[in-house]
Amino acid sequence: MTARILVSACLMGHAVRYDGAAKTLNHPAIDRWRREGRLVVLCPEMSAGMPVPRPPAEIETGRNGGAVLSGDARVVDKTGGDVTAAFREAAENALALARRTNCRFALLIDGSPSCGSSYVYDGGFRGARVSGAGVTAALLRANRIKVFSDRQIDELAARIEEFGS
Repeated sequence: MTARILVSACLMGHAVRYDGAAKTLNHPAIDRWRREGRLVVLCPEMSAGMPVPRPPAEIETGRNGGAVLSGDARVVDKTGGDVTAAFREAAENALALARRTNCRFALLIDGSPSCGSSYVYDGGFRGARVSGAGVTAALLRANRIKVFSDRQIDELAARIEEFGS
């Protein structure tokens, strides 16, 4: 069975980010995986009904997605709105799709309060980063899906080769 990869839609050229932009990732592995039918494309926030564009959101007070999942932190947008429920729904939607489509891996945009895998922003809307995962990345990892950032595509490619299918 071919291992499939859940991929942030913005990395695939879809203009779904909070600012209405994409962050297209061009790499030979992406082209190969597309041909092999491995890619499952999703914007978690869009799956939860969040609009594009939307106010930027960050996990409060330097926390991370794990704290959001445990109820110890919120996701707040720049206007002060609590969007925690939407981000939790987004993560659940991503996990359900990953399970349904046999995704063993995820390739997600770093820094996002949903998809960040090595860092997220600190909640102050100043561009400061803190180590940790976003809500979707944290939930996927908690369910044994290997999560890679957009800067780790070569590591993901090597891992898929090791996996053997």
